[in-house]
Amino acid sequence: MQHAELTSGPEQGTESSMRILVIEDDREAASWLVKGLRESGHIVDLATEGLQGLTMALEGVHDVCIIDRMLPLMDGLTVIQKMRSSDLKTPVLILSALSDVDERVKGLRAGGDDYLAKPYAFAELLARVEGLGSRKLLDPKDAKLKALDLEIDLMSRTVTRGGKPIVLQPREFKLLEYLVRNAGHIVTRTMLLENVWDYHFDPQTNVIDVHVSRLRGKLDKGFAEPLLQTVRGAGYMIRAR
Repeated sequence: MQHAELTSGPEQGTESSMRILVIEDDREAASWLVKGLRESGHIVDLATEGLQGLTMALEGVHDVCIIDRMLPLMDGLTVIQKMRSSDLKTPVLILSALSDVDERVKGLRAGGDDYLAKPYAFAELLARVEGLGSRKLLDPKDAKLKALDLEIDLMSRTVTRGGKPIVLQPREFKLLEYLVRNAGHIVTRTMLLENVWDYHFDPQTNVIDVHVSRLRGKLDKGFAEPLLQTVRGAGYMIRAR
């Protein structure tokens, strides 16, 4: 098992949060990588085998995919080839212990956008991922998230509803972004704890209730139709239609 070098920790962040898909079967390496990306301000989904990863990638909701070369059930290059054959243009960073030139060429020819050999320094990986993500964010259409009359601009980090500016604190912005990226679907408390607060346990506090209540007050005040809904016994949802 090859690990990332820990000499450069995940202290570097980005002002534009992205949704990143990590497909990595080494659970220890995946846990470290996901933790670092979340601490850098990104929303991260994880798949631990190729078929699952391909299914998640084909949803088309991610800004960047990080794909390990050697995966169970379906290898990384096949995952990428199937993504490209489905006309999915999401940027892909390939991770691999195979570092010679021929292997790098195979990865790029399969449809990968960048190739990083293991072991790697997290700071380099983060820079490469954010570089790939910026290609997509350069297009104004891709820098905005929408749900009904709500719009989030990821580049300027501004929020409007019905053209009315809504001022949010950083944690509220991150919470709203995650909810809107999952608009129309129920988001559980566990999902929010892991992806917005980076907690992998229940802190037994009302931190989510407090932030959701504040966010709802800012989003729905002055509007006839509520946008942020509580699904009793399940979680929360931003209306998609």
